Amino acid sequence: MNQNENSPQSITTFQELVTAISEEERTKYVEILNSISIPIEEYDKYESWSEGGYTRNCIVENEAFELILICWAPGQSTPVHDHGGEECWVYIANGEVEEKMFEMTLDGKLNETKSSNRKKGNITYMVDMMGYHSLANITDKRACTLHLYAKPIESCNIFDSETKAFVNKDMTYDTVANLNAIKQ
Repeated sequence: MNQNENSPQSITTFQELVTAISEEERTKYVEILNSISIPIEEYDKYESWSEGGYTRNCIVENEAFELILICWAPGQSTPVHDHGGEECWVYIANGEVEEKMFEMTLDGKLNETKSSNRKKGNITYMVDMMGYHSLANITDKRACTLHLYAKPIESCNIFDSETKAFVNKDMTYDTVANLNAIKQ
């Protein structure tokens, strides 16, 4: 991609990323995420791992946006979910994930409508009017994804496969970054 004078410069630190997101409208978020060239080693300070499930690691949360690093061990996945009415952009920082899209049919059944593999550097977008989705690390290696929400998500609806219904779940973090740690 050739950069012109209207496109963001290469973003090489988390501080530059947070500054760019803070200074732009959400209509520019894809351009910002496309400009990421943060060395994978820089993610280390925000990573946490669990064999019990993927981890949600807050890098920044304020009233305008939330930036989370999700760490996936091999085979880990989210349940089918919405985004609590907020917009979500996902940048694949490392590894490969599968995104599945779903819709609720008129007779109340969850129907898969699309499946695609996303690799390092890919960006996905989701908003509730598009339906529901799930993400999964489909490889035998660890993966990391950056999730940018237009506003923080306090709760979302998650599909319970046992009851075949959506339940509301409050969102929590596994770790919260010391904001001073991203100042470089």
